[in-house]
Amino acid sequence: MQDTGLNKTVLHKIVGDKEIWLAARKLQQPLASFQNDITPSQRDFYHALRGDKTVFILECKKASPSKGVIRDNFNPAEIAAVYKNYASAISVLTDEKYFQGSFDFLPQVSAVVTQPVLCKDFIIDAYQIQLARFYQADAILLMLSVLDDETYRQLAAVAHSLNMGVLTEASNAEELERAIALEAKVVGINNRDLRDLSISLDRTRELAPRLPEGVTVISESGINNYQQVRELGHFANGFLIGSALMSEPDLNAAVRRVLLGENKVCGLTRAQDATAAYQAGAVYGGLIFVGNSPRYVDIARARTVISGAPLKYVGVFRDAEIETIQQTAERLSLTAVQLHGHEDQAYINQLREILPASCQIWKALSVSDTVPARNLQHVERYVLDNGQGGTGQRFDWSLLAGQPLNNVLLAGGLGPDNCGAAAQLGAAGLDLNSGIESAPGIKDPQKIAAVFDTLRTY
Repeated sequence: MQDTGLNKTVLHKIVGDKEIWLAARKLQQPLASFQNDITPSQRDFYHALRGDKTVFILECKKASPSKGVIRDNFNPAEIAAVYKNYASAISVLTDEKYFQGSFDFLPQVSAVVTQPVLCKDFIIDAYQIQLARFYQADAILLMLSVLDDETYRQLAAVAHSLNMGVLTEASNAEELERAIALEAKVVGINNRDLRDLSISLDRTRELAPRLPEGVTVISESGINNYQQVRELGHFANGFLIGSALMSEPDLNAAVRRVLLGENKVCGLTRAQDATAAYQAGAVYGGLIFVGNSPRYVDIARARTVISGAPLKYVGVFRDAEIETIQQTAERLSLTAVQLHGHEDQAYINQLREILPASCQIWKALSVSDTVPARNLQHVERYVLDNGQGGTGQRFDWSLLAGQPLNNVLLAGGLGPDNCGAAAQLGAAGLDLNSGIESAPGIKDPQKIAAVFDTLRTY
């Protein structure tokens, strides 16, 4: 074990406690009691992380030293059932004292997914690797901040002898050079300094370019939104994401938000289009209650659409009676209402008073020569469009340069040809409508799939 710089740090204490845990566990569950039942892994961690697409290692984590309990209702099998639709590999925290993890979580996750399962722990002894494999892990984490080169080589050899992969973690330039010298195949750059728990995404930007061709680079810690993934996607082959997902009650929506952005497919008129939007990765579905729109739906039709998929539904209104909006929102359990007319602050105040507390108010703003002020009270999100919506025309995106767009959806003529450029502008998500249709109100599943495929390519 390395001692340099570790004294009196968080990491030093954690490793000391791990040595105590290790001695107790070896007595409780001696290697001899399970050694003959260990079989080599059949799931190739290295292969799973190869390819042109950005890869994601999604993590099952109940607690952490910096945040305490992150997810109260922690069910590894349920979490894995969501992750399996998006992840290249699944990481499982097994450290008990600091992360409230358990080796028992590994087989629970492995049974639900076909992807390799990574045992994430402070591994300092070959026994832990054998234990991890016995509990169905397919890969392990080895941290250069706690291992010297000789110990690393020995532990990596044990893992490889069991067909397990190794995620080699480096958190500074010196550790990165060691990872290169040790010929690590997958290097995780930890944006968190384990000596003081501070986070800087610049660590990935600085260190990743130093790794040789052929090494898979994973950016770890502090990744919590789509814009970060887009920016760092130029530096890393993939990401390990845990806390940002574990802290969200709706895990499915949280994964979509981080991997694809908070995108809405608007103007839904058919259940099958809602299904296609959801399967592609949309978070929101838009229902238009404006009478003269070719995509108008009434309550009955809206219910049919909603039956197609568990999207978060947004009702679109233009200068409607406040009571009408309230009744529609309540009857359909809308996530938000989006106002597309001349609704002013007084109107919004009245609406807020009678809307269910769980229903947000969004406001569409028309962009012509300048971007309008976004300072209305009780409005949680703005949709920027070129006019009254559904026209299929985009506005001058250069007007958005330097603007904070974290509470903005971008709309207007978005489709497979321009969604990639739109996603780079920094908005929370895209509002897709006419650009993914074969006819007004009829969505084209191929175009929907093409858009989300583009958004998933960073």
